[in-house]
Amino acid sequence: MSLPPGFLDELRTRISLSQIVGRKVTWDMRKSNMAKGDWWAPCPFHQEKSASFHVDDRKGFYYCFGCHAKGDVLTFIKESENTGFMEAVELLAREAGMPMPARDPKAAEKQDHRTQLVQVMEEAVKWFRLQLKTGAAADARAYIAKRGLSDAAVDRWEIGFAPDARQSLLTALIQKGFVADLIVASGVCAKADDGSIYDRFRGRIIFPIRDARGRAISLGGRAMDPNARAKYLNGPETDLFDKGRNLYNHAPAREAAGKGQPLIVAEGYMDVIALSEAGFQATVAPLGTAVTEDQLRLMWRIADEPVIALDGDTAGIRAALRVIDLALPLLEAGKGLRFAVLPPGLDPDDLIKSQGAPAMQKVIDTAQPMVSLLWQRETEGKVFTSPETQAALEARLEALTAQIRDRLIKQRYKKVLGRLTSDLFWSQNGKKSKTPKKKGAWSIKDENGPPMASTKQSLLATPEGQVQDTLREAVVLAACIHHPGLIARFESALERLDFVGHGHDTLRSLILYHQSAPDLHAVLMEQAPLPTETVLLHPHVRITAAISASAPDDAAEHCLAEALARLQADRAHRLEISEAEDDVTGVADEGLTWRVSKAAEARHSAARGPQDAKGESVIAPNGIELDRDELNRARSLHQSIDFTRGGRGGKQ
Repeated sequence: MSLPPGFLDELRTRISLSQIVGRKVTWDMRKSNMAKGDWWAPCPFHQEKSASFHVDDRKGFYYCFGCHAKGDVLTFIKESENTGFMEAVELLAREAGMPMPARDPKAAEKQDHRTQLVQVMEEAVKWFRLQLKTGAAADARAYIAKRGLSDAAVDRWEIGFAPDARQSLLTALIQKGFVADLIVASGVCAKADDGSIYDRFRGRIIFPIRDARGRAISLGGRAMDPNARAKYLNGPETDLFDKGRNLYNHAPAREAAGKGQPLIVAEGYMDVIALSEAGFQATVAPLGTAVTEDQLRLMWRIADEPVIALDGDTAGIRAALRVIDLALPLLEAGKGLRFAVLPPGLDPDDLIKSQGAPAMQKVIDTAQPMVSLLWQRETEGKVFTSPETQAALEARLEALTAQIRDRLIKQRYKKVLGRLTSDLFWSQNGKKSKTPKKKGAWSIKDENGPPMASTKQSLLATPEGQVQDTLREAVVLAACIHHPGLIARFESALERLDFVGHGHDTLRSLILYHQSAPDLHAVLMEQAPLPTETVLLHPHVRITAAISASAPDDAAEHCLAEALARLQADRAHRLEISEAEDDVTGVADEGLTWRVSKAAEARHSAARGPQDAKGESVIAPNGIELDRDELNRARSLHQSIDFTRGGRGGKQ
């Protein structure tokens, strides 16, 4: 639509920029000068504490010295309300009391029709809300109270009730002066085959559905009868309502996301309400359908990386996997998805009621990137120990990444999936075979030569010192997983140690974060299945009896202390040698010699391990029996290492 000359200038003249911006910010009155039209506030477009957002009312422009956002009043409405240009003009014209210019006859007629449909919907919402207060709605009120919603929350969400009567709403709307055809066109009533008109929603709790501009465009209803054909029923597609192009709670979620909250995508109305009431106001839900491309684009207009919160059941996981396939071709730099999978059998409402908002926050904080869930889908529960199965997996991953249109995103996905594939093939082929190898039979380990691309992330391609480090790191991590009660004693050392094994650093972080979890192993298998499985199934870990789940804590503690001490001593020795090589200038240096010798002593001391008075190891062949004095010696050895410099001790 074209606007007549001067219309926008008149619009900007009638509305001051500070008047519009003032609804979104809190002015810093110490810095602002109202008389000069000079206003300052924290920027509404990024999180900050200082007032770096400047509004010049006389010129009608704003500028942020932090994020460099700038523009006029129309730009501000577009950016803050996430609207298009004409929608911003309409909002501002309504605010200024200016009629929009007439459109062509057909467009004007269509707009009038849509306006009338909105009026029908608003009256229907009011009527349903009144019905919730009647005696017929006693069971509905009891159900709402059982779900933990207060009267204030019911009013906030405009929840109503549809009596189980054929034409109650129809009669009420006709009495308001609406014609039957318009009522049917709005979707609140339907026409039967015999031409009679009946209420579409009957015996249901009603949830109004509003668009991004806050207009009522449809309704959702939850059946009170457990035997109803559909538990949830949405209004039909109309000139106002397109299920695949709208989101439940769109406008409030957009505003909350603009203030820094993560955008959460839940499954249904009650999940959105429960999350919002618990403090997660930036929550939306699709409307009775699987997530569509248009809804994904709407989400990305609100936030760059929405969190898909899914029920921890089979249906929830299936829904997540469908979203992955839908999103792959649409990915762009900076636009992605994260997936928060709830505990089995729980939805967000259940989790918040049983464990509180902090439990839900923890689920959101540990949401996985999309590539992790994609990898899990393609590999979970499968074995890739033959060239054929490995080739099949690589072909499948190649086909999936080929769907990504963005060149840079495609490259990153290929790199991440390639690294995961290499690690998986190595870990599964590295297991001991249960079937004895026949004499002369071929083995993957029989092939020598330089590391191939598929093994460059494995131990076979790492320097000798790093191989030993990686093995000991695996022992440390496995001991923590099987004996989480020891983590607190070694927490400081674990935090400061630089892990070099692939996936070990991530696993260390998760172990420290979830160390108090009732079942640490289960949590790690859910959030980082590949690194966890790789560590626990590593041959070196499996033959170390002292750290097995059945071993006493004393044995595991000794093994953990010894592994940490050896790691630190070896790294300190390598570091001193490396620095000594740099320091040598052709003349012997007594201090240099002393440093290297002390590092070697620490390394040899750690390598000897706990011994008894006769110089024999205290640990029995099964790796379980220990002497208490020698365990204390191991602890002292572990504590003597200076962790602040990667294990370097001695004179500086």
